[in-house]
Amino acid sequence: MPISNEQVTAHPFLRALYRDAYYPDHVVDRGRAVLLALCERIEADRPADLAALYALTHAATEEFNDLQDVFVEAGSEIETVAREEIAEEFWFVARAYGFADADVEELIAPRDW
Repeated sequence: MPISNEQVTAHPFLRALYRDAYYPDHVVDRGRAVLLALCERIEADRPADLAALYALTHAATEEFNDLQDVFVEAGSEIETVAREEIAEEFWFVARAYGFADADVEELIAPRDW
């Protein structure tokens, strides 16, 4: 299902990571795919409240947890710059779908990066 939210379709996800050669594009592409899949799930499931949104964002956060090894294998890692950029993207997604009161730390609570 294509994403219908125009804010999301126009947004350059993980731009800071793409601009930094330390983060290989093919790995950043996988992170971008996680975020786009999250948006697709939000549009399909239409979470009614923050608890439902957090369930979706936690699943996506677990996918980023799994990407850590891929970053390392590519000679990179999810460090300070990447952590902040990824967290900001989760918060962007929450706001884009009307959850401006979402807590960014709760959005990514299960992170281990």
